[in-house]
Amino acid sequence: MSIPKEPRQLMINLMYLVLTALLALNVSAEVMNAFFSLDKGMKTSTAIVQKNNEQLMEGINKQADAYKKPENEKYRNNAQQALQVSDEFITFIEDIRKDLFEKAGGPNPKVEGQPKDIRNKDLTTRIFVNEGLGDKIQQRLEETRKKLIELADNDKPTADALPLDIEKLPEGTKAKNWSEFKFKQMPVAAIFPILGKIQSDAKNSATAVLNYCATKVGGVEIRFDEFEPVISASKGYVISGDKYEADVFLSARSSTANNISINVDGSNLPVEAGKAKYVTGTSSTGTKTYKVNINVKNPLNNEIKTYSKDFSYEVGQRSCSVQLDKMNVFYIGVDNPITVAAAGVSSNDLKVNASGVTLNNDGKAHYIVRATTPGEATITLSGGGLPATSFKYRVKRIPDPVPLLGAKHKSKAMANGEFKAQGGVAGVLENFDFEAKCDIVGFEVTYLPKRQDPVTKQNGGARWNGDVQDWINKAKPGDAYFFDDIKTKCPGDAVPRNIGGLAFKIR
Repeated sequence: MSIPKEPRQLMINLMYLVLTALLALNVSAEVMNAFFSLDKGMKTSTAIVQKNNEQLMEGINKQADAYKKPENEKYRNNAQQALQVSDEFITFIEDIRKDLFEKAGGPNPKVEGQPKDIRNKDLTTRIFVNEGLGDKIQQRLEETRKKLIELADNDKPTADALPLDIEKLPEGTKAKNWSEFKFKQMPVAAIFPILGKIQSDAKNSATAVLNYCATKVGGVEIRFDEFEPVISASKGYVISGDKYEADVFLSARSSTANNISINVDGSNLPVEAGKAKYVTGTSSTGTKTYKVNINVKNPLNNEIKTYSKDFSYEVGQRSCSVQLDKMNVFYIGVDNPITVAAAGVSSNDLKVNASGVTLNNDGKAHYIVRATTPGEATITLSGGGLPATSFKYRVKRIPDPVPLLGAKHKSKAMANGEFKAQGGVAGVLENFDFEAKCDIVGFEVTYLPKRQDPVTKQNGGARWNGDVQDWINKAKPGDAYFFDDIKTKCPGDAVPRNIGGLAFKIR
């Protein structure tokens, strides 16, 4: 049996050996009570180890989540299995403790936490030696140890550190095997700390496996413990002859992050406290690109990962433009949002005027255009050294909506029940990017019953009126319905427009 490195475990082992030696003496009541005191101390120690294991598992999970790769997931699973294997073995021993407590007379009304028959040696010899329970404990212990070692990749230092083991019998002992050496002629009081120590060994063995898995999980936790201003480009273009400017803002960083290197286009930049500064001039126009590589070294396994990204900015002359946010025309009756910009001109100095439409400013560079008459409109930009520059656009009415039955059905054959479930006719603006709704003014309905003459009525609005609803309710296979001269009124329309008709045959 290897000598444990932890002082707490060493103390427990020494106490266990001393109390075992006392069994050769005329054991007093005080010594019997000491056995249970030792057992109680082992439970406290096991609880402390349990909390330590929970913290270890939390750290492994955190690292595995932060550094996602198959190897880390493997050791996360190994750590979880180690806890499960250990807990299952501890539960197995705990069931034995409970059974022994009951067979030793159950709770002692005079001494809390102790059974009545604490001096009985024949009972323990019969159960653990003669009936073979000790051999079962040995077999289960060896199986548990083997599983834990496998979860640690059969790592020899870890295996040597596992306290859960079958110790060799001392020379000169008369015991035939480990079971006799551990349990034969032992009083009931002595068995509880023996079993408690086995449980404690199982919990500490799980700790050894968790420590091994923790060293295998890549990455380290970097704590952002300082905040300071850094720079970032304020815009993606500059004017030729001007300087390339950047915004300054607050950023979090780690004061201990000394494991990174940064280069731009292959040229290394000085790194101080986890950051580097890139400065370049602008002497010609056009799009400029640069590649940033950041190398991060993992202090645990010395693995280096490189994170790369391309950045670009544009160097140009002064110019201006109007950006239509949705379409290349203005539509009557709806809000037409636009964004205006002029390179090299402050938004405070830029003036925006319009003819043929009206403008409402809803943000620093955003406007809402409203149109009422088809034709042509002009947007003019000026100010800030920019000569008046005009842009012409078409003004059109909203396109015709598509007539649909129940807002989704076009002309077709339709089942009887489905047709009766529809409530009217709708005009839907398909593939139209603006928020607009066209209202149905009315339409003509022709009902053609199977082998009968057709009848026609007018329907006002989108939904069926009373007479038309009666016709709809009479629908049966072979009947036909025609919805003609469908009129709708869209935003900006002075008069309704005709959008065609629909035809349905009932099947």
